[in-house]
Amino acid sequence: MQDDLLLVMLKQDLEILHTVKDDYLKNLISIAQGMIAREGITLGDDFEDQGIVVMYAAWMYRKRAAPDSAMPRMIRAALNNKLFAQKATVTTDV
Repeated sequence: MQDDLLLVMLKQDLEILHTVKDDYLKNLISIAQGMIAREGITLGDDFEDQGIVVMYAAWMYRKRAAPDSAMPRMIRAALNNKLFAQKATVTTDV
């Protein structure tokens, strides 16, 4: 995935205009990618996958203010849909 594009998307989501937090945001993106992969989801380079990573990283950033907040249903639904779609894909070997 294009890390620079993910950073731009995350900063737009969080409405951050400066570069002071770029290193922290890049780390959040990496952590989000790792946590998504740990759920068994294979990420690609399409906009849907980039959106899921950004949603996850933005939630992690925002939950610093409310550490007891549960993952929003929108993110959980996106992760579940992605995982189910990948598991339901049938490949046939001829």
